[in-house]
Amino acid sequence: MRAARYTDAMNTQAERRGSSAFVHAFLPSRKHLNLLARAGLAGAMVISGSLGLVACAGRNHSETSAPLIEPATPKRPVTDTYHGVTVTENYRWLEDPAGAAVRPWIDAQNELTRASLSAFPGRASIEARVKEILSAPTTRWLDAHVLSSGKVLAVKLQPPAQQPVLVVLNSLNDAASQRVLVDPNAIDGGATTMDWHIASPDGRFVAVSLSKGGTESGDVHVYDVATGKRVDEIVPRVQGGTAGGSLAWFPDSTGFYYTRYPRAGERAGEDMNFYMQLWSRKLGTPLSSDKYETGKELPRIAEITVQVLKSKSAFNGSALATVQKGDGGEFIFFLRSPKNGAWTQIAQYEDRIVQAEFGPDDAVYLISRKDAPRGKLLRMTLDAPTLASAKTIIPEGKDTLVSGFGEDTGNLVITDSLIYALYQLGGPSEVRAFDHTGKPMSKPKQLDIAAAGGLHELEGDRLLFNQVSYVAPSAWYVYDPKTNQTARTGLATTSPVSFDDYEVVREMATSKDGTQVPVNIVRRKGMATYMNSPALLTGYGGYGISREPAFRPVNIALLERGFIWAEANIRGGGEFGDRWHREGALTKKQNVFDDFIAAGEHLIKRNYTNPQMLAIEGGSNGGLLVGATLVQRPDLVRAVVGHVGIYDMLRVELSPNGAFNVPEFGTVKDPEQFKALYAYSPYHNVTDAVYPATLLLTGMNDPRVDAMQSRKFAARLQEAARTVKGARPVLLRTSFDSGHGMGTPLNERIAQTVDVHTFLCWQLGVKVQ
Repeated sequence: MRAARYTDAMNTQAERRGSSAFVHAFLPSRKHLNLLARAGLAGAMVISGSLGLVACAGRNHSETSAPLIEPATPKRPVTDTYHGVTVTENYRWLEDPAGAAVRPWIDAQNELTRASLSAFPGRASIEARVKEILSAPTTRWLDAHVLSSGKVLAVKLQPPAQQPVLVVLNSLNDAASQRVLVDPNAIDGGATTMDWHIASPDGRFVAVSLSKGGTESGDVHVYDVATGKRVDEIVPRVQGGTAGGSLAWFPDSTGFYYTRYPRAGERAGEDMNFYMQLWSRKLGTPLSSDKYETGKELPRIAEITVQVLKSKSAFNGSALATVQKGDGGEFIFFLRSPKNGAWTQIAQYEDRIVQAEFGPDDAVYLISRKDAPRGKLLRMTLDAPTLASAKTIIPEGKDTLVSGFGEDTGNLVITDSLIYALYQLGGPSEVRAFDHTGKPMSKPKQLDIAAAGGLHELEGDRLLFNQVSYVAPSAWYVYDPKTNQTARTGLATTSPVSFDDYEVVREMATSKDGTQVPVNIVRRKGMATYMNSPALLTGYGGYGISREPAFRPVNIALLERGFIWAEANIRGGGEFGDRWHREGALTKKQNVFDDFIAAGEHLIKRNYTNPQMLAIEGGSNGGLLVGATLVQRPDLVRAVVGHVGIYDMLRVELSPNGAFNVPEFGTVKDPEQFKALYAYSPYHNVTDAVYPATLLLTGMNDPRVDAMQSRKFAARLQEAARTVKGARPVLLRTSFDSGHGMGTPLNERIAQTVDVHTFLCWQLGVKVQ
């Protein structure tokens, strides 16, 4: 059985405009002054109305409160030369979290942010509503697998628990029978999280990767499903925040293959999160007996996943390793013979195979993008495992055949008689069925403007899958091809709020080069006019990741205050196939920002909102998206929220995870790629202008995007704000107990969401009673 990888969706995605402004002065506390003094900044505090950051936006944005205090960050110029271009920056000293002045600076920024947001008169109301929604004891079923025993392993999240738990059920329709198998909350109150789990083929054991504090650095623990007791040594450093991690059981459940990061002394310190290898292990033996399998010859930024075939034939025990070069969507594949244990490469990068899965017919099914940017499905038999012998089963169509990488991709299932495949429709997705010759068959009944996923095989060619939409919570369904019936199981997420009064429409924005960009808009039904409504636009645009519909109950806290909520399916993602991704990567990254800007302009042209009422929000690569939009079109939006974003594109590749991003963004070592990176790097393109109000959120334990990215960008924006009249707030919120969002405890997610909603209502002039 493949692994179940899950993360509770970050509920930090922000979810009526009032008739008057509020006025609230903030004076520095003694604690704040002490923090500034420790950072060497106290003497540089600005409280002048002409230089300080103005605070509150009213209905017409002409009224302001007393200015907020802004610490002036010391400038320490550093100059680099790239291909003859001289680049000077002032805030490189903020990169080192161990620097003597850095922690006091972070504390001062947090104090300023806390005081600023706490000053908003409606914050208590916002906090109460967000807590009511996110703390409601409703149940979310994040994953479900049926074991060979007939029992069900499921991942459940139910507040007030800080983290999801792994439970065992008697059946898909008997949620009441649940028994907790692994509860991270009982370990340390919520700091520990499950990265993924993999059940053994016989259903007796489950391997679980556990990590702490949002680091995503996971060790594997093996549990007995019947007793819940740990039964094997803990295997360290199987999962990481850079290259991920993987595990696959032997067919007889006596051991497993697993990914392995370097152990102490095997690599230099800067390489400890690189050079992943594949090893194998027998249960009950010393870790020193584990066997190296493959990987020494792989690139430094290799990312590996593994799967094993369980068959009644001589091919039983064949193993398949998928290797991605960084995060750029380039793959090679290796097949292990069960006869002699030899690993043979079966596909090169240039073959454009992007996914491979074992079938029950002693074959490997391959998703190919070669001469098929929207994808085609090939079949390669194990008795002739060469691409030259592979046959096309499902040719390229008008929609995109979804590919996946990582544990339990849930997008392709081959049963004894059928092939179930996930297709992208430009944002929404659906499951389709084919016979083994590629002939289309009846497909499951599915929701409109929705996302499907989590595909798992059941007996009799049946399929277990998940569905969710913007206005309907997720639920697990079973499709029976013999009766052509789709039935909802007992594993359905319950919601504390109803979206019955809201609807979703999909419209097309026209980008700078004429490309049509889908925009998904959630709005109140029957609303007569939207022109003066506050609006929140979000997007991503990277790594070929498609932004699919998702149910975000906390969004109701904004919608009921009159907000419009929108999500754009921009280039850089995978919504329309490989070409859509490639047109938003490397030197073509500017297309991503142009698409997002076009989506914002579309909302304004269609009279949903206006520039003084429009906010944008994004996380990670989406943080880069809103950062670039902020500096390129400051006139377009009133407020910006960036979560764990990338802002310094010239030095991002020097961070541990930065090297994995080079295939997506490019490198400063290449002259043309440097030119593109420098042209859109948010940090380097800030000028002395009036920018939208900005809230940047980051986590000190982030293994994917170094928190220094947010620190430097905040400092540069604050510097610009001191030089212009009418400047708007620039706030930085740093969490010391979280990372990139994966595994963030419930209480911290609530706190982040309250801060984001407060900031948005404050800056868009939304009156909160």
